[in-house]
Amino acid sequence: MAALPTKARVVIIGGGVSGCSVAYHLAKLGWTDIVLLERKQLTSGTTWHAAGLIGQLRATANMTRLAKYTADLYSRLEEETGVATGMRQCGSISIALTEDRKEELYRGASMARAYGVDVEEISPSEAKNRYPHLEVSDVKGAVFIPKDGQGDPANITLALAKGARQLGAKIFEQAKVTAIHQREGRVSGVTAVMNGETTTIECEHVVNCAGMWAREVGASVGVPVPLHACEHFYIVTEAIPELGRLPVLRVPDECAYYKEDAGKILLGAFEPVAKPWGMNGIPEDFCFDQLPEDFDHFEPILEKAVKRMPLLADAGIHTFFNGPESFTPDDRYYLGEAPQLKNFWVACGFNSIGIQSSGGSGMALAQWMQDGEPPFDLWDVDIRRVQPFQANRSYLYQRSTETLGLLYADHFPYRQPVTARGVRRSPIHEHLKARGAVFGETAGWERANWFAREGQEREYRYSWKRQNWFDNNREEHLAVRNNVGLFDMTSFGKIRVEGRDALAFLQRLCANDIDVAPGRITYTQMLNERGGIESDLTISRLSETAFFLVVPGATLQRDLAWLRKHLRDEFVVITDVTAAESVLCLMGPRAREVIRKVSPNDFSNENNPFGTFQTIEIGMGLARAHRVTYVGELGWELYVSTDQTAHVFEALEEAGREYDLKLCGLHTLDSCRIEKAFRHFGHDITDEDHVLEAGLGFAVKTGKGDFIGRDAVLKKKEEGLSRRMVQFRLTDPQPLLFHNEALLRDGKIVGNVTSGNYGHHLGGAIGMAYVPSKGESEADILGSSYEVEIAGQRFKAEASLKPMYDPKAERVRM
Repeated sequence: MAALPTKARVVIIGGGVSGCSVAYHLAKLGWTDIVLLERKQLTSGTTWHAAGLIGQLRATANMTRLAKYTADLYSRLEEETGVATGMRQCGSISIALTEDRKEELYRGASMARAYGVDVEEISPSEAKNRYPHLEVSDVKGAVFIPKDGQGDPANITLALAKGARQLGAKIFEQAKVTAIHQREGRVSGVTAVMNGETTTIECEHVVNCAGMWAREVGASVGVPVPLHACEHFYIVTEAIPELGRLPVLRVPDECAYYKEDAGKILLGAFEPVAKPWGMNGIPEDFCFDQLPEDFDHFEPILEKAVKRMPLLADAGIHTFFNGPESFTPDDRYYLGEAPQLKNFWVACGFNSIGIQSSGGSGMALAQWMQDGEPPFDLWDVDIRRVQPFQANRSYLYQRSTETLGLLYADHFPYRQPVTARGVRRSPIHEHLKARGAVFGETAGWERANWFAREGQEREYRYSWKRQNWFDNNREEHLAVRNNVGLFDMTSFGKIRVEGRDALAFLQRLCANDIDVAPGRITYTQMLNERGGIESDLTISRLSETAFFLVVPGATLQRDLAWLRKHLRDEFVVITDVTAAESVLCLMGPRAREVIRKVSPNDFSNENNPFGTFQTIEIGMGLARAHRVTYVGELGWELYVSTDQTAHVFEALEEAGREYDLKLCGLHTLDSCRIEKAFRHFGHDITDEDHVLEAGLGFAVKTGKGDFIGRDAVLKKKEEGLSRRMVQFRLTDPQPLLFHNEALLRDGKIVGNVTSGNYGHHLGGAIGMAYVPSKGESEADILGSSYEVEIAGQRFKAEASLKPMYDPKAERVRM
């Protein structure tokens, strides 16, 4: 066997399907000096025992794009490499046993059509025709995707490995990485042991594809990679005579999936309460290992399966299998460059869908490494969404009991995790709880999503229709529109950028002009070279050399990484100060009256116009009052030192009694912002969406000088827009919009709803969506007929290029 080299361009750690896919795709791009190191043998961790299901439809457009790529890749890989992949596009059927699940499946089918996936809604009897052994008496509906399929996980991996080798990659087994080296904030090499020989390999890049070992590999270089292994169970029957070729079958209401293979049935489970494994580490000799059987744990799944498919009652069990799979806190895998260490890349945490994900993820990561930026919006799986605390082992142990089961749970809108809660709390958390707050979780933060009335149940009752908090949301929403409401937005990410070169640094990164007087607030985006939106934020100028950036809580780590990545030899200090201050948002037409009761400062338009801030006395404390809004009303974001937050909250609450001040939650923040057509990062605007097509050209100042993305803005101005962000209102007041519903223009699908909520003031569901509009005038766009498809039904929608609520923004300047 050849010795390990001492130099490489890239070292990939892990020889499962993910690592081999990354090696294959880098080699396809022409990279040489690719070295893949596998601690034992290829596929020996979790890949070898995967079920090998290959589905195309995922939760979002770009995840679906990657899944479709995977299916296409595996279909042609055998011809390219000569290794049989077992890829068979036998189709898949998902069946619903409840009306809620039927709604979810049918909404998914509508979304699939918008993404170009071939899909059919089928009746229970049609499902039985395609799967004759199925009991369908209680089936409410089903969906069939003809080009879904299945493959042989080990052989797919070996085919990728052979394809990579044919293109010059070097793959070594029995080669364990013992150290990763870094120099000046970037990867510089690895040390590995093979056949008792220790070798240090100098390299430019390291890719962590270590599967269930990825957390420890990341921790060795200070990179949080939150994932935890769980026991995953399936059985394989004896051969069943005359079984026939069958599609993959999913019965999520019974936590089960079925795969026919060589005349046998594989029955697997994603049970609601999982069994985490490996809290004390994974044994050093783990290789193609199984975990102990636990038939009692699997038995409830099997009992339902025998009723669902009666022929199983007479089928012997050939194999009862239990093997570990790694799961992440949000059931989405990790991809991209770690923000803590340059050129340290991650592709892991596949939550039991590694076979169907790894083809696309390997392609996307290789392109990302080649270009220095993702090929399209990958925020769903971006490693920069990770909060550092999430690598805590107790947190991961608790959360992983839930995340395995969530794969097949009802994916209701607004669904909140129930495990590993309460890690990050506002100073007034208990105050809000005592007043009826029902909390949701974002980036670990407990946030009041809505407020229950006296005697009302304080928890969610999930549905695809109007949930139990719909009327609470309406009351909060109308209070903000007509009177005054108070939000706790402590979860905002807060960053100080200061130093001699701070202004020049921010001018280079931001599209708007940041060179304003101290006391002014600027709304801006940070763009990439394509004119796509990397960050959506406000910047308050504290002094000549100090700036205060406010970003969404969910994107804080991403935004910090973007800032630090672009720092040159400049005298600039970037500090995360999120925990230092709370944010209380006082919003509504009577906000000025309330704040004057607790502060002697001047809140007039002359002294404190929209887009400015001032330091104020409030109660017996101090705060900065920022005159901005995300709900489209007169109001202030009050930045209060965390030690004074409870006092300021009590003072505002007391002052607000005579004005019927209402405590409001995050659902109301969102329903108000969508009426005002304010964009939401991650939904309406991403790094793939051009700032001008997003309708944010007012925040771009090309005349200020050079900045990242300026050339792309000028080019788009010259070429013209190819699509426009449009706001829609359903004319029927009953249906609800969430996101990803199919948008139709003059009867043809042209896109999907990027975000949706109910507009209680406007009296209907409101959605945002991009409409293709190359060479079209505003009159052309608005002259069309629009509909939105929801679970197979089409609803008429009114379109507007201006905000339907307060289009001239008069209310925020009252």
